[in-house]
Amino acid sequence: MVQQILAKEYPLAVIGLGYVGLPIALEFARKVKVIGFDINEKRVEMMKNNIDPSGELSSEDFLGCDIQFTAKIEDLKAARFFIVAVPTPIDSHTQPDLKPLLGATHTVGQVLKKGDYVVYESTVYPGCTEEDCIPILEQRSGLKFQQDFKVGYSPERINPGDKEHTLTKITKVVSGCSPESLDQIAKVYEIVIRAGVYQASSIKVAEAAKIIENTQRDLNIALMNELSMIFDRMKINTYEVLEAAGTKWNFLKFSPGLVGGHCIGVDPYYLTYKAKELDYDPRVILSGRFINDSMGAYVARKTVQMMAKQGKDISKSRVLVMGATFKENVEDIRNSKVADVINEFKSFSVSVDVVDPFASSDELNHEYGFSLEDQPKGLYDGVVVAVSHTPYANMTEQEFQKLCQHDAVLVDIKGIFRNKIKQLNYWSL
Repeated sequence: MVQQILAKEYPLAVIGLGYVGLPIALEFARKVKVIGFDINEKRVEMMKNNIDPSGELSSEDFLGCDIQFTAKIEDLKAARFFIVAVPTPIDSHTQPDLKPLLGATHTVGQVLKKGDYVVYESTVYPGCTEEDCIPILEQRSGLKFQQDFKVGYSPERINPGDKEHTLTKITKVVSGCSPESLDQIAKVYEIVIRAGVYQASSIKVAEAAKIIENTQRDLNIALMNELSMIFDRMKINTYEVLEAAGTKWNFLKFSPGLVGGHCIGVDPYYLTYKAKELDYDPRVILSGRFINDSMGAYVARKTVQMMAKQGKDISKSRVLVMGATFKENVEDIRNSKVADVINEFKSFSVSVDVVDPFASSDELNHEYGFSLEDQPKGLYDGVVVAVSHTPYANMTEQEFQKLCQHDAVLVDIKGIFRNKIKQLNYWSL
């Protein structure tokens, strides 16, 4: 299998070319022949022109790559090794939405042949690959699992916006449905992963390992958020407390903040869904989710309270929200909790302007019902630095003062201006 791929006797296929799939496809395409498949024809055309629709990669990253971008299922028939890297979101009821994953599985099933390998990278609950995906592969292909084709799971670990911990530098967890398949899958990934691979004992173990990575982070951030609410009532600064506690060698350094995006704010719900299916009530995980999901509204209410203390007429107040993406210095707006901040302001009849140097106004309007302003307009009663984009982190107090009315409030969610603001009414988590 590996030698045939390296000899370019047949291509490796990547299904789903988002922020996970495209880097994988391009990395492999520097060493072997690759078919990059996505159902979105507009995205495919962009990639054919060396443009990353997710905005993570530059045009130079496409150079020197042996890759065919396509939206045609028949083009996948040439491949023998398939990597599925499609999104696994949640629905409005925080239940797993497997439609993209199962749709991609149907696609692969249509072109699956004897001897083929299918490896899933999408984050799922333990058991999903074997219980939900493999039956579809069998049904669509008419082939028999294990006897005719092999399946594995290798969770993605890409961190959007992180230029240091990139694909090849992160240890890759791999798993297979048999010792033979595990060996072959590991060797395929070793073609591109310089940090090495870790062979998990089973597909379920690999699935579980991925989902607890983000669940652990979610719970730790939830603790910080709860502490920030407690310390606020005590009139002490959370970041000062964390700095003091952080002098101990084994203190875990997490910070409070909005928890959005398509990983930390989503993955724990996959685990709790499966736990409930097994008649276990995951109270700790869900408590953490409740705290983190409520932080946007908490920030807005705290801002309103501070403006009211300054004598502001809340229904006539204007607030500027700076930043709308789910994290700093990325274009991605999926599951951005800044939307919760804005919606809570609007529930108080506060007029809200939003700016962001990275986000798309059209995408925000489509997803959340608000648009971006090109520039701040006039003077504001409150300014909320919601996302610590580099252009915002470099601002001075004088620059903020030019945006503010008398006795305005500056809210700094990530605490990046702590000890730098002397005159404005300042608050951070």
